[in-house]
Amino acid sequence: MKYSIITFGCRVNQADSLALEEDLRARGGIESESIHADVVIVNTCSVTSTADQGARQTIRRIARENPHAQIIATGCYATRRPGDLAVLPRVVRVVCNDDKDAMADLVTAASAVEFPTTADRDGEGPCGARIEPGVAGRTAFTLRVQTGCEERCAYCIIPSTRGASRSMPLELLLREVERIASAGFKEVVLTGVHLGSYGRDLSPGSSLLDLLIALDGVAGDVQFRISSLEPMDCTPRIVELVARSERFLPHFHLPLQHASDRVLRMMRRPYTLDDYRRLVDRVHRCLPDASIGSDMIVGFPGESEEDFAANEAYLPSSPLTHLHVFPYSDRPGTEASAMTGKVTGSAVRDRGARLRAIGAALTRRFRDAQVGTVRSGLTLEDGTLVVTDNYLKLRIAGGTPRNTRVRVRVRPTSGSPGAAPGISGELIQ
Repeated sequence: MKYSIITFGCRVNQADSLALEEDLRARGGIESESIHADVVIVNTCSVTSTADQGARQTIRRIARENPHAQIIATGCYATRRPGDLAVLPRVVRVVCNDDKDAMADLVTAASAVEFPTTADRDGEGPCGARIEPGVAGRTAFTLRVQTGCEERCAYCIIPSTRGASRSMPLELLLREVERIASAGFKEVVLTGVHLGSYGRDLSPGSSLLDLLIALDGVAGDVQFRISSLEPMDCTPRIVELVARSERFLPHFHLPLQHASDRVLRMMRRPYTLDDYRRLVDRVHRCLPDASIGSDMIVGFPGESEEDFAANEAYLPSSPLTHLHVFPYSDRPGTEASAMTGKVTGSAVRDRGARLRAIGAALTRRFRDAQVGTVRSGLTLEDGTLVVTDNYLKLRIAGGTPRNTRVRVRVRPTSGSPGAAPGISGELIQ
């Protein structure tokens, strides 16, 4: 059976797709482009209406390009509004998030195409066959350590699509990391829907810090990148551990969402701007070269121009290095969808453009500050791209195999005529 997996949205979805891909390969499945696949799995996102629309458009395109494909929709949109996807052409099954762990069996049941072989997966753990670095374009391994969320941010539909928080037991996670490292992966991205809640549901109870301390002591040549972490969960001890251990990469993603305390209260975010400022200042103090990203929402119901001005007052002087800017999107069933004071589309677009300009300036400042420094990194693609420990993407001269640890000096490049100057990497022997 030839399969294709198309993934929308967050790193948790990426981790889910990777686990499914391992299981399908263990059964003899062959990865293919969607136009040639027997079965196409579309792993959807539903964080915004744009994400919903993108999933529908993709399914219709696949059905046009490959009229014989069996299409299976899963993910958050499939969980939230299964009927929207079930009626689309060539969709033979809609699978909710709770059934994702059994997806390979469901793919087999939904497809009229037989797998050529069935691998003996006894003792292989939850992800049957081993995927080596480079398969399906992956060099780092995205590992979901937790799913579900019990926070109730006013704008977010994800608690209803992912359910209560569930953590993978620590012993199982450590075995999984050993398996991943033995397959040749040198970097693992730790991800979860609410990563900072890791371990609270386990018995006996555990925590994200407990997990990180355990990972700090694993054997093998593997490092860890921490995915998006809510500000209230990024404790001083976590920052200190990342700062002193070479096992963890100096890269944080700490969603602020808004710099107005009034809007944060309406969003039901459990911190203030001053809390956030102290956190990112601590990260910058302990790790001056760390990449620190953030998410921002523009146009939340009731957001005034004065509220928005708080973003423009704080962000340019903050130590943040990049921003992901999202226009507010009504999600039926959330508290915010029933709020009054909706912001006009033109104001949302204007405010979004202003924040993206600030984000671009923060990124330029960070990249410029890194010129002349020497960073460790991992080669990707054909070996001519390096992602550094602090998440710079640098082109280097060819000749180094993919998935190789290197040290690079960051240097400026002039780029093409009329283009803004950039940066590249020079290999240090």
